[in-house]
Amino acid sequence: MPIQLAHAAELPAGANSVFLLPAGSTTLPAEVADLHEAARQYVADQLAASSRLITVNHFSHQHYFVVAADKPTPALVAEEMRKSGHQLHALLKAAKVAELFVQDFTGSGALPLAEGICLSAYQFAGYRTDEKSKAPAVLTKLTVVGEGATPEALKELDGLLQGVFLARDLVNMPLSHLNATQFAERMAAAGEEAGYETEILDLARIEALRMGGLLAVNLGSPEPPTFTIMEYKPAGARNAKPYVLVGKGVVFDTGGLSLKPTPASMDMMKCDMAGGAAVAGVLYALAKNQVPVHVIGLVPATDNRPGGMAFAPGDVLEMHSGLTVEVLNTDAEGRLILADALSFARRYEPELAFDIATLTGAAARAVGKEGLVAMGTASDEQMLALKQAGQRTHERIVELPLWDEYAEHIKSDIADLNNLGKAEAGAISAGKFLERFAVGYPWVHLDIAGPAFLTAPDSYRGKGGTGTSVRLLYDFLAHSF
Repeated sequence: MPIQLAHAAELPAGANSVFLLPAGSTTLPAEVADLHEAARQYVADQLAASSRLITVNHFSHQHYFVVAADKPTPALVAEEMRKSGHQLHALLKAAKVAELFVQDFTGSGALPLAEGICLSAYQFAGYRTDEKSKAPAVLTKLTVVGEGATPEALKELDGLLQGVFLARDLVNMPLSHLNATQFAERMAAAGEEAGYETEILDLARIEALRMGGLLAVNLGSPEPPTFTIMEYKPAGARNAKPYVLVGKGVVFDTGGLSLKPTPASMDMMKCDMAGGAAVAGVLYALAKNQVPVHVIGLVPATDNRPGGMAFAPGDVLEMHSGLTVEVLNTDAEGRLILADALSFARRYEPELAFDIATLTGAAARAVGKEGLVAMGTASDEQMLALKQAGQRTHERIVELPLWDEYAEHIKSDIADLNNLGKAEAGAISAGKFLERFAVGYPWVHLDIAGPAFLTAPDSYRGKGGTGTSVRLLYDFLAHSF
C-alpha cells in the first residue's frame, strides 16, 4: 500500500514526529515542544557535533531531527533531503512507526523528504504465496504540519509517485506475467484509472501500417506484437500541438539470433521495456494531477527471441517511413521498433517528441547509473529546460552531440542505413539512427540504460526497476513552460 500523504494545521502532542532544521543549526526552534530538558540538551549536543539525523526515543513515541545539507544549489539541497528521507525510512521501519508527522523549519524540505520516504517505502508486490516471506509495509500515513507544504502540493506529489510506482511495477514484472499484449492491457487499465485514452493496435493493424522494424523483431516470438497509443488531452491544454512520448517496449530481449550471454547480460532483460513503462507512468501522473498539457504516448511492444522465423543478420527491412535498414546485429533491436514509432509520430505534428529507451550499453558505460544520456534536435531553450528539470529531480542529463560525421557510422552498402554503427560512440550512433526517423519535428532521445534497473539498492531508488525519467519528464511537462 502506498503511504497516504496528508496535511494538518498543528502537530498533535505525543505523535511520532520529524523536525526539519536549517543547515548549520546549533539550537532547536522554540516551537519544538514535548521535549524534556535532558532530551533538549542531547539534541543540542548532537547538533554541535554536526549530526544531521538525530533520534530521541520517548518509548511511547519517537522524535527525529533532520538537518538540511549545506549545498550550493536548492536542487542539491533537495536531493540531500530525499536521501535523508531514505535514511529516516530505515529508522521508521525498525521502530515500526505507522504514522509520522513532519514539521518543517527549513521552508522547502518537507516535500523532498516525503518524496524520499515514499520512494524508499516502495515494494514490488511480486508473487509470494507464503505469508512468512511477505514483508508488509509499516508506515501508512505521512502528515505535513503547517506551512511546510500545501495540501495541493502534497496531492500533486502523491499523483507523481503513483506514476513512478506504476513504471516500477511494470519493469519488475517478468515476461511470464507481462508479454506484449499484457503490457498493452496494463497501460490501458492505468489509463482508465487515471483518465487518459488508450488504443491498442494488434498485429493486423501493425502489418497494415508496414511497421517493418517492429514486425521483424517480433518474427522469432510466439506472441504477437502490440502498438499502444495513449492520449491525455484535457480541456484547456496550454499547448496547441501535443508533446509525444515514445517508449521502447521490448518486454524481454534475448538478443535474437545475436544471442546475449547469460548471466552477464540476458538475465535482467525483463527491464528492456523500461522506456515504455516510463511513458505510461508520465501519462498516469499527468492525468491524475489534471495537468493542463496535451500529451500522446506511443509504445511499440514485443519480445526479441531467436525462434521460428527470427530475423537474421544481413536481412534488409523496409520501415514504416519507407527507409530500408540492413540488420547487422539482431541485438540492436530497440532502435528498430522506436524508428517505426518515431515516423508514426509525425502524423501528430508534435511540439516536441521524446523517445525513452534502455537502448545501449555504451550509454550505461559512459555515465553509469548516475545519469541519463540525451541527444536530439530540440531547440537550445527546450534542451535547457529539460536539463533544469533533470537538476530539480536529480535525474540528470548528459547531452551528447549528433554531429554530421556520425552518419558515417550507420552507412550501409546495400540499404539506406544499418542498425549497428561502430565500436566507438555506440550511444551516439544509435541516436543518429533514430534521427533519420524523427523527421519534421523537434526531438530528444533519452537513453536510460544505466539507471533504469539496479541490481543493488541505491538510496531511495531501491533495487530493481527505478521508474527513471518519470519524475524528470513530469517536471519538464508540468513546470517548465
